[in-house]
Amino acid sequence: MGLVKNLSIGILGTGFIVLAAAAQAKAVTLTYDRSIGSPGFGPGELFVPQGITVDDSGNTYIANGRGVNPDGTPNYNLGDKIEKFSPSGQYIGAIGSGGTGPGQFDEPTTVDFNPVTGDLYAGDVYNNRINQFDSEGNFIRSFANGEFTPVIPGRIFFGPSGVTFDKTGNVYVGDFNGERILKFTSDGQQIGVIGGTVGTAPGQFQGVAGVRISPVSGNIFVADQYNNRVQVLDPNGNSLLAFGSAGSGPGQLLQPIGIEVDDQENVYVADSINSRVQVFDKNGNFLTSYGQPALDASGKPVPPPALTDGPFGNPLDLTPGRFNWTGGTSYKDGKLYVGDFFQGRVQVLNVEGRRQVPEPSSALGLVLLGLGAATVTLQKRGQQKPVFNLEKELQKQC
Repeated sequence: MGLVKNLSIGILGTGFIVLAAAAQAKAVTLTYDRSIGSPGFGPGELFVPQGITVDDSGNTYIANGRGVNPDGTPNYNLGDKIEKFSPSGQYIGAIGSGGTGPGQFDEPTTVDFNPVTGDLYAGDVYNNRINQFDSEGNFIRSFANGEFTPVIPGRIFFGPSGVTFDKTGNVYVGDFNGERILKFTSDGQQIGVIGGTVGTAPGQFQGVAGVRISPVSGNIFVADQYNNRVQVLDPNGNSLLAFGSAGSGPGQLLQPIGIEVDDQENVYVADSINSRVQVFDKNGNFLTSYGQPALDASGKPVPPPALTDGPFGNPLDLTPGRFNWTGGTSYKDGKLYVGDFFQGRVQVLNVEGRRQVPEPSSALGLVLLGLGAATVTLQKRGQQKPVFNLEKELQKQC
């Protein structure tokens, strides 16, 4: 087994030093298996696939995007539902429909099954709520009505952004612009809040995107989108560590969205603008990556579409392993499902060589708390210019 030794020191703003030096085991590889869905607006076709989940029978559920007319008004005959595919990728049908009534959606996002109750929970952005269905797709209730922070200047993303569950079946939902995670009972009663402060310090967020609770430790892993990092919190919401920095190198991130944690506590991150998936161990050590940007005929990366150009990149590059943004993710039985955001499909990857990564020695995994007020790896607001801001770029094109 090849070992790579890395040494880095990060002094985080409100007070802990992370000395990250580890014998890093290259234990995980990702390979292409197949794709689910195709770009379009008909049955079994997808546009802007966001949330993804897989049931115990191997069926895949994909949150299809918001149908919009050329003038920008909603078109509820397009999208706005959870599309269901068989284990072989055949289209089965849909859960929900477009609209504002019970069990309807106006842009579904995050979606997942509660492992305790078996119910399906899905974010509903413009209706500002969570829709809950039973395992057969029958509507049960909506909850958290109006709890999610609406759009704010400079951002086009908002609403419920990630859903995950603890071992007792409580529901944790990311509030993208609220910089927080809302905690509910399985029947939708709010019982807690984690976070809520915008910033770069530990426990603060700028765009709570994917949220996933580890099945091993119960720690909460959060894709902190505009801080270009992943934060790890303990089950009570206290900050443990953060990893990632803005960039395109190994272990660097540009607006991470989806996040998954397996039963070995390997962390899979949809590194959206870099159009790839990166894998880390539970301590934030980089393990591997997979994916490249979609390319045009001249070999140049295909940009994301402008707001007025519809949901697809132009041209499409449906070569296996090519993405125009990676979005929602799901891990199930050795397979990683990754939304190809602007290419209307989900790519399924084989996760191979997965094993427990050895713990670093105490000298190489040292975390010192209560030291330092400066920041190296996480700059204070205003001191670090973002490498790329999708909203500003899209607004320039409109």
